[in-house]
Amino acid sequence: MKKHLVIVESPSKSKTIEKYLGKEYKVVSSKGHVCDLATRGKEGLGIDVDHDFEPTYSISRDKKDVVKELKADVKKAQDVYLASDPDREGEAIAWHLARVLDLDIDKTNRIVFHEVTKPAVLEALDHPTHIDMNLVRSQETRRMLDRIIGFKLSKLLQNKIQSKSAGRVQSVALRLIVERENEIKKFKAEEYWTVHANVKKGKAGFEALLAKVDGKKPKLENQEQAQAIIDRCNQEFVVDSLKKRSKKKAPKLPFTTSTLQQEASTKCNFGARKTMSIAQRLYEGIDLGGSMEGLISYMRTDSTRLSPLFVEESEKFIEEEYGKEYVGKAHQKNSANAQDAHEAIRPTNIHLTPESVKSYLTAEQYRLYSLIYARTLASLMKEAKFDVTTVSILNNGVEFKASGQVMTFDGYTKVYSKYEKTSDEYLPALEEKEVLKDVKVEGKQHFTEPPARYTEAKLIKELEEKSIGRPSTYATIIDTIQKRNYVVLEKTSETSRTKVFIPTEQGILTDEKLQQYFSSVINVEYTANMEKTLDEIAEGKQDNIAYLHQFYDFFQPLVLDAYDKMPKKELERVGRTCPDCGGELVYRNGRFGKFISCINFPTCKHTENLEVPKEAEGQEKVCPKCGAKMVIKRGRYGQFWACSNYPECKTIVPLKEKAKPEPIGEKCPECGHELVRRKSRYGTTFIGCSNYPKCHYIRKEPKKKKEEETKE
Repeated sequence: MKKHLVIVESPSKSKTIEKYLGKEYKVVSSKGHVCDLATRGKEGLGIDVDHDFEPTYSISRDKKDVVKELKADVKKAQDVYLASDPDREGEAIAWHLARVLDLDIDKTNRIVFHEVTKPAVLEALDHPTHIDMNLVRSQETRRMLDRIIGFKLSKLLQNKIQSKSAGRVQSVALRLIVERENEIKKFKAEEYWTVHANVKKGKAGFEALLAKVDGKKPKLENQEQAQAIIDRCNQEFVVDSLKKRSKKKAPKLPFTTSTLQQEASTKCNFGARKTMSIAQRLYEGIDLGGSMEGLISYMRTDSTRLSPLFVEESEKFIEEEYGKEYVGKAHQKNSANAQDAHEAIRPTNIHLTPESVKSYLTAEQYRLYSLIYARTLASLMKEAKFDVTTVSILNNGVEFKASGQVMTFDGYTKVYSKYEKTSDEYLPALEEKEVLKDVKVEGKQHFTEPPARYTEAKLIKELEEKSIGRPSTYATIIDTIQKRNYVVLEKTSETSRTKVFIPTEQGILTDEKLQQYFSSVINVEYTANMEKTLDEIAEGKQDNIAYLHQFYDFFQPLVLDAYDKMPKKELERVGRTCPDCGGELVYRNGRFGKFISCINFPTCKHTENLEVPKEAEGQEKVCPKCGAKMVIKRGRYGQFWACSNYPECKTIVPLKEKAKPEPIGEKCPECGHELVRRKSRYGTTFIGCSNYPKCHYIRKEPKKKKEEETKE
């Protein structure tokens, strides 16, 4: 019997940690949350709002077996350590585990570590603490607010305008996207001009930009104004001033959750959810040739702080690898609402370079680890240094300016140049009062541009700057508004390199109704203040029940008013009657897009695909199992025939029958079966054995036959 039981969240983390501990320890996983608010009681909230917001928790259906196994493990153990993640969510998981496993909360051993390494885990076991109930109350309050707002608004919108859901944070993110789209629609482009002096000196040349006219900054609104400046210039330009100075460029701070998601989006083309999934794996542990090792510290953090021990080790590493002149110092700058409970995201061991572990990582893990490693190392290195030259040239009261810079010390760019490009911009050798004769002055027309739509990285940055939600929730927020068909993430043109968020019709309608009836709640300021209050609850400075009463007393009348005044959106009529019951056919929105159904649903379950594909035109099918009529539906992999008696009958038939392999009159040289002509998933033909998959013989289609097919 193993004396000590350690419960973590993740199965992969449990395997890593178990290898660090002795035979007397057993490490198991809760696989995340084991409990959540129930969906029974008044309005299915799982919260008794009439009795000080008493929550009702239930064990999740998919976790009942997990809890049963954990209870059996607890009975056999001498003591139990709860080692869920070091944040509010993790603290709540520990609390729920203590409750369902009948552990004494006052005596429960709660251990916290910020990196999955042997020293960190052993250090945590040597200094166990207790569950922090302030953190638990903060998480519980957040969950209640999300449940109240989400359930009540979602039910309202489903009833009134057929929108799928609304939420405390997701609806504010949608508001930002719709607001930006409205700004773009209202935008009117304005013309403006710039004037440039293209200077040549010997073989070298540079471009100077108009800075001042008669000592004042000009505003050129049309070609005539620009041409007047050009006409005023004569042939001789004089170097009026030549200033030289040194400039330093400091490295960026190490990653927080938000900045990692932003940089991974732009540098690796990873979405927020993908970034967090890869980071989670790097945190939980990678098998480095027989030893499991967590490669990065905890990846849910809004702090830029690095531990003194890590800084000390890294400074020695920088000195050994690059030289003493490259050693910088740690900097820290946290936002006003940063919790600073954890360090920044960093490598657990600075000696585990990306190249040294590359063979143990997937391509995506390697790319993200390389980015985290380079950013952390660069943050502890010296600034890059530049010599900057600024030249001012005059001609008849018209002043042009140009600048150039040359790197004199690469500093942190020694390790970060892959992610942050710097280039020298040279000016030719010039002297004050020198006359420049080979100068061509020209005007360039421009138009002001509308504000840019949000990319995923820019939306995350905006959410963080406005204190909307927490960085750890951004991936879920972005995922939800896309799944609800409120926004699409796509390129706006064939030449565009990045995808941007564009609100759909349903997204715009949803935002419009929420702003009409709930603008006092669904806005940036209210949501940010709510986050501050949750922080105060976590610090023990605010009573969570008093705050829930205050919120509910304000929010509930708004919901009742909206039910009373918000008009119900009429379903759009198709103009035909249902062949099954005679009711009108209407358009509806489903998880796979728009479709046609009977207005009498759910009494009548007749549905039709919006567009009948060519291969199904004029066809009618009867279900081979129950005899009911079959209809065309769309799934994630395209269209198919489905029984109209669903869900009682779940028969489906492919829309297009697969072509049968065509014999070519030859025998397989490997097994003697007939050879046939097949088509690959990409549409190309090839010769294969009819005995597949027992025989894998294939060969390319002869060129002659391809040419004959083309002629036919």
